[in-house]
Amino acid sequence: MRELNFESKKPLLYLVATPIGNMQEVSPRTIETLKEVGLVACEDTRVTGKFLAMLGISKPLVSLREHNEVSASNEIVAKILNGTKVAYMSDAGYPCISDPGSRLVKLALQNDINITAISGPNAALNALVASGLCEDHFYFHGFLDAKESVKLEELRKLANREETLIFYEAPHRIQKTLNAMFTILGNRKACIARELTKKHEEYIRGSLEELSQIDPETLKGEMVIIVEGSLGEIKPDINNDEIIQMVKNLVNMGLTTKDAIKKVAETTNINKNYIYKIYHVN
Repeated sequence: MRELNFESKKPLLYLVATPIGNMQEVSPRTIETLKEVGLVACEDTRVTGKFLAMLGISKPLVSLREHNEVSASNEIVAKILNGTKVAYMSDAGYPCISDPGSRLVKLALQNDINITAISGPNAALNALVASGLCEDHFYFHGFLDAKESVKLEELRKLANREETLIFYEAPHRIQKTLNAMFTILGNRKACIARELTKKHEEYIRGSLEELSQIDPETLKGEMVIIVEGSLGEIKPDINNDEIIQMVKNLVNMGLTTKDAIKKVAETTNINKNYIYKIYHVN
């Protein structure tokens, strides 16, 4: 069935993108929508309450976050079906993009509720277009897993993708993530974009090796990491020093020397006995 969102008699759920830093990026349409709805569902009522107060808007708030997404989605859908006009917004950027909201959208559609999105800022796209890396084709991954072994496996599966890769990362995990990227993806071009749209916005461009050597204490705020895609199947065209550094990085992450050597051998297609030899000679 085809229906025009704003000419249909069906109820409508509004997904509202919010500023990722600079509050001047609030659009007139965002303000108009938030004034019209009867209820604002949000990730954090404290954050959203301050945001609405800045706009001079007062609305009832209900929290929908990672830990209550199922029950809150049921509550919100019930209110929409009872005639309440609802907007859902995460703390920054678009709902559903590395944020809660997907279950709410699916449940709304299952209950014959239409969905519309109110446009706004997005950290991944801001970082991509200003990174200097290829933006013709890209793959958005979001946050890598916090567990190192899972993170390494995720990166291994992404290693041969030709598209530019986009990741989100937090300050307390940035160094381990950059080390893992250098280890698995090799010394590709990359860019860290942090504090986007804020006073201290910064783009740090260089190789993954160079970025992995930055003092993590200087990397504050939520970050986007843009990484050059593969230029072809990964081949063992790296020198001994780089191989040794890859092993050391994995050992620093908690792997045993044996497991680290095995992982580097799998990643580079280099004989593990050779890696063992050059690693232990140094």
